[in-house]
Amino acid sequence: MAHPYHHALSSVRKWGGEVDDYLAIHEWFDGSKAHMADFRHRALRHHSEGIFMAERLFGKIITNADGRVVPVRYIGEQHVNEDLGRIPSVTDWLRCIKPSDDDAWMFGRGKNLEKELLA
Repeated sequence: MAHPYHHALSSVRKWGGEVDDYLAIHEWFDGSKAHMADFRHRALRHHSEGIFMAERLFGKIITNADGRVVPVRYIGEQHVNEDLGRIPSVTDWLRCIKPSDDDAWMFGRGKNLEKELLA
């Protein structure tokens, strides 16, 4: 797995500027490693929706230290492509989750609030 610093170096090669121009964005993409320190962490942000989430968090563009305007979406696409070789959708990731009987909570067998509250 690439470190956010290495992704930021790659951004510098591609668009100029300095590592610090890009580091926060790349750290955000890999922030889910704090909860799942293997490839599965990528299911949370390494997809098309994650790229658009980054754009909402960091703004549509950044201006790097060289004065060049770079779309945040391009930076997100670069990160995901470097890690996965393509940009999957959330559906691509979720399709891979195979619930088992041990994971019964995933089936949503909680309370029927509508029935309980409207009775």
